[in-house]
Amino acid sequence: MNGLTAILVIFVAFAIGDYVSFKTKATFSMLFTTAVIFLIAFWMGLPSTVFDDSGFFLVGQLAMPLLLTNMGTMISLEELGKQWKTLLIALAAVFGIGILIYFVGGPIFGREMSAAAAPPISGGVVAALIVSEAAMAKGLERVAVFATLLLVTQTFFGTPVASFCLKKEAKRVLSLAENAPIKEETEENIIDEPKKRLFPPLRSELQVTSILLLKLGIVSFLAVKVSELTNGAINALIVCLVFGVIARELGFLEKDSMTSANSQGFVMICLLTVIFANLSTATPEMLKSLIIPIIGCLFIGVIGFSIFSSIVGKFLGVDKYMSIAIGSTALFGFPGTFIISNEVASAIGKTEEERKIILDAILPKMLVAGFVTVSIASVVLAGFMAKLI
Repeated sequence: MNGLTAILVIFVAFAIGDYVSFKTKATFSMLFTTAVIFLIAFWMGLPSTVFDDSGFFLVGQLAMPLLLTNMGTMISLEELGKQWKTLLIALAAVFGIGILIYFVGGPIFGREMSAAAAPPISGGVVAALIVSEAAMAKGLERVAVFATLLLVTQTFFGTPVASFCLKKEAKRVLSLAENAPIKEETEENIIDEPKKRLFPPLRSELQVTSILLLKLGIVSFLAVKVSELTNGAINALIVCLVFGVIARELGFLEKDSMTSANSQGFVMICLLTVIFANLSTATPEMLKSLIIPIIGCLFIGVIGFSIFSSIVGKFLGVDKYMSIAIGSTALFGFPGTFIISNEVASAIGKTEEERKIILDAILPKMLVAGFVTVSIASVVLAGFMAKLI
């Protein structure tokens, strides 16, 4: 496909996704709607190379470290310390997915299928690859395809749940803010400026696109090199996130530098093409043969994280809907956690102040939860479940 044509097709799909999200007040998120559009488009003959032809796929792959580093600048070390409740709820969600799918789904769909289902449902590409390779090693090709299809369809179940629960939480937060305008729970979630800086603030005249992106690039480069020193034992994107937090605390990076550099929106579209590229492999024939196990396991997975996350959340004093939203991040992770949080804030908040109150309350929790479930807990679960296939 011609490069410019491919770019146009991608922009049309994302524009429709944003419009549907706006009209439905984030009930159908941009992430969910756009994924459905691409899935149907591939079935109707859209070339599977559309993302490569546009050049967005390569940009998205290269920009991942930059985006993760930038996301790190949005959470302070103080915030990470505060999010221990989110950490426990997220771990409980992944545990719940694994327990219910294996012990409830196993007798229905088979032990091999259920063991292969839990990791991709509770995580992302790495978890799916681990169980797929284990299945292929035992000659279970159908199980390997099943794991891949779960990876590309899990978002359809996770994002509506997250959107619904976050809107409930957003309304609750605004209601509390009306009665108590100064509320530590929301206003202290994100610290605007680090308390101690080794680097002086960058002069406003120098806060231009090239310099801001250069500093992001330097931190991302160092993070990737540190990951390589561990031979990949520590995921490079996790290191980028941590380095972003540290660089912000030291004053080297400004908060949300990519947005200040006017690059966030475009780079985010490029990153999403990396994720949506998996949809090109989900043919109607493949889905038809596995549709019942896919829906069944995803449904059980949603029940699993909803029950376990809400129970742990109640024990820790976290609202039920916020707890379930935290658990739902296992089904989509970053950048969905960032996108849906902003969509909900825009849909519920009537003013910029209200949108900020909502984001301060939900965004840090969703970001931390997404990285815990997808990047860490699901990989550990996959290593365990691969032995049961």
